[in-house]
Amino acid sequence: MAEPSSECSIKVLCRFRPLNQAEILRGDKFLPVFQGDDSVVVGGKPYVFDRVFPPNTTQEQVYHACAMQIVKDVLAGYNGTIFAYGQTSSGKTHTMEGKLHDPQQMGIIPRIARDIFNHIYSMDENLEFHIKVSYFEIYLDKIRDLLDMTKTNLSVHEDKNRVPYVKGCTERFVSSPEEILDVIDEGKSNRHVAVTNMNEHSSRSHSIFLIHIKQENVETEQKLSGKLYLVDLAGSEKVSKTGAEGAVLDEAKNINKSLSALGNVISALAEGTKAYVPYRDSKMTRILQDSLGGNCRTTMFICCSPSSYNDAETKSTLMFGQRAKTIKNTASVNLELTAEQWKKKFEKEKEKNKALRETLARLEAELSRWRSGEAVPETEQLNESETETGPGEGPGEGQGGAPEEPPLNDNSSSIVIHISDEERHKYEEEIRKLYKQLDDKDDEINQQSQIMEKLKQQMLDQEEVLAAARGGGEAARRELAALRAEHGAARAEVTEVLAALEELARSYDRKAQEAEDTGRHNRRLADELARTEVGNAPGHRDSPRGLSGVGLGAWQGHQQGNPTGKPNGKPNRGNPTGNPMEKRNWDPNWDPNREPNGETQLGTQLGTQQGNPMEKPNWEPNWEPNREPKWEPNWEPNWEPNWEPNWESNGNPTGKSNGEPNGETSKLGLKTQTGML
Repeated sequence: MAEPSSECSIKVLCRFRPLNQAEILRGDKFLPVFQGDDSVVVGGKPYVFDRVFPPNTTQEQVYHACAMQIVKDVLAGYNGTIFAYGQTSSGKTHTMEGKLHDPQQMGIIPRIARDIFNHIYSMDENLEFHIKVSYFEIYLDKIRDLLDMTKTNLSVHEDKNRVPYVKGCTERFVSSPEEILDVIDEGKSNRHVAVTNMNEHSSRSHSIFLIHIKQENVETEQKLSGKLYLVDLAGSEKVSKTGAEGAVLDEAKNINKSLSALGNVISALAEGTKAYVPYRDSKMTRILQDSLGGNCRTTMFICCSPSSYNDAETKSTLMFGQRAKTIKNTASVNLELTAEQWKKKFEKEKEKNKALRETLARLEAELSRWRSGEAVPETEQLNESETETGPGEGPGEGQGGAPEEPPLNDNSSSIVIHISDEERHKYEEEIRKLYKQLDDKDDEINQQSQIMEKLKQQMLDQEEVLAAARGGGEAARRELAALRAEHGAARAEVTEVLAALEELARSYDRKAQEAEDTGRHNRRLADELARTEVGNAPGHRDSPRGLSGVGLGAWQGHQQGNPTGKPNGKPNRGNPTGNPMEKRNWDPNWDPNREPNGETQLGTQLGTQQGNPMEKPNWEPNWEPNREPKWEPNWEPNWEPNWEPNWESNGNPTGKSNGEPNGETSKLGLKTQTGML
């Protein structure tokens, strides 16, 4: 229950910070020119506020000038709000929080915590206080509880007096300034901050620290309550200056969006002509609805940069503060009446209602006289001081020639005034139902938003899995491309090898044909040579008895395939005896056991050891060259030109393949020889 209210304007204070190190190194100019305690000139234009603080103002001076009175108001039963507005890196967090445990540098919030208890200790002993605090932030337009990180998307509801509040927010009861500071430390550690080009500790969310104080007089049972909102807004940003990207860029977008909604609310309230104020465009403005144009005493800090680099942002902030200064709030004491007070109030309202009924009866009587065509004298008409309705509407319109319409309108007005208690209760019940529906819709919206957040998180997880799968697919495609390249190179190599094999096969066929022709030619030559040698040999060719050792060896060597009688320098692969004339030496079906006299072996031995008059064999120690003249001149010239090249090159004077029948050549055998060559 609130007592009769008093109208008050929002108190606006302007604070300029000093130039920082980066601005000094950059050579920025100091823009503001201070004129007195309440005005500043920037860019040649003066701006007037309730108080202007130059850069050399201390934290204690700021607190005593603006915040100390708010504490007294809250303890007296009023609602209070202090919030800081400005661009990023303009000193908002320093003004509101400062260094929490430094007596000289601590900001408004820790000083208020100490001041509240100092006032309580000096008040009446019959007063009993209950102090509870809440700490939450608005991050990406979602309300996150800084004292319970599991609560990430809280909703805003209205109580029975249509005052917005955050449903489900953690509330901690405190009994000393130290406990308040501990809560602030806990919540501050969970708040979102980031590093930008303009600020090493840039707030990425709007933080709200709520102190709710209830007091009760144990003697009179009178109860008062007051709420104090301490708001540290995130700064407006120019992405070109902060260099925000990625998640920080998304945060900057939401910050600027919510600050724009705050600006729209301030503009609508400043104009005073708009019936609709867009509080619901942002959760921040929804929470601060009572602080902006409602039941609250509000103090606004506008923090500015003095640098010429931030000239445009500073002017925009100053203009925002001037608009906010025109807003009117209606502050009243939040008083909970006792039973006796309620009874007195009821009697007072009952007397007021009786007076209104009497006035209404007089108006109805006057209306009846007008309807009957009777002119009511001015002395009998109700004047403005006697009634809330204007009595001059009826006569004025009667003089206009339409005497019946005004009474109808008046009658309709009286119907609106004379609403019955039943209808009033009905309308109030409908209003309560509508508000209940709004609360239900808020809950439904909250649930849907939470479901949407979960689905969004699942979608992000799926996107990560998909990205990983795409990466694996890319790697597989690259590997497949490499394998295809290797396969193409292998196919080209195989093609080249096959072409080489085909060329080798064709060359082999040509060589085989040449070898076959050469073999036939060599066989003809061997046959002719054998016939010629047999006819020119000394002695009887069938009897070796009358020959000398050398002649016998030559004769036997001739008989066994060595027409020169020389020892075989190489073993003949296809003919172990070296005799091209006798079938038994190369016939695969020949059996040496069928030769009783051992002629083949003897001929081979003699032809090898004794039948070579030109060369001294390694195994003949008694060989004499004087034994050769009888045979060498007649034999060697006829044989040497035609026989020796084929003998030395192939080791087979006939050119026959090893172990094959006479007169036939095997391609397989030629392949073997060609491969060996």
